[in-house]
Amino acid sequence: MSALLAPPDASEVRFETLTPDWLDAMMPVELAAYAHPWSRTNFLDALAAGYQAQILLADDTVLGYFVAMQGVDEVHLLNITVDPAYQGQGWSHLMLDALALWSRGQKAQWLWLEARVGNTRALHVYTRYGFNRVGMRKDYYPNGPGQREHAIVMSMPL
Repeated sequence: MSALLAPPDASEVRFETLTPDWLDAMMPVELAAYAHPWSRTNFLDALAAGYQAQILLADDTVLGYFVAMQGVDEVHLLNITVDPAYQGQGWSHLMLDALALWSRGQKAQWLWLEARVGNTRALHVYTRYGFNRVGMRKDYYPNGPGQREHAIVMSMPL
C-alpha cells in the first residue's frame, strides 16, 4: 500500500464536466481503486447516455470523479471514486455534496446507490453522509472467476 499524498491546496481544486478527453488521466485511478473497475467503454457509454459525470481536479491531478443517472424523481449514483492516494481526506464527501446539490437542482427527491458488501470503507462513508441501507441485491457484482458479491442498496432523501 502506498503512502497517502498530502492534500492539494484547496484553492486549486475544481470540478469539471467529465468528457472523453479526461479518460486517459482518469483510467489509471479507476484501475488502482478497484479489483473490478469500469472499462473505458463503460465510461464512454455513460457519457453518451448523457449521465451526470464530474471530475474533481487539483490542477491537472485527478482526485476523483462520479457518474450518476437521473430518473423521474431520483438520481442513481453509478460510480464514485477517489484516487487511493487521496482517500481519507474528505474528497468523497465533497463529491457527494456536489452530487446532492445537482440532484436537488434536477428536482430529485432521492439519491440511490449500491455498494459491495465487502466495501466497508465506502459503506461507512455513505452511512456517515446520511444514506440508509434499504435492501440487498444478491450476487450483484463480479468477484473473480465464477464468483459474485452481494450489493447493499442504500438511499437518502434530498
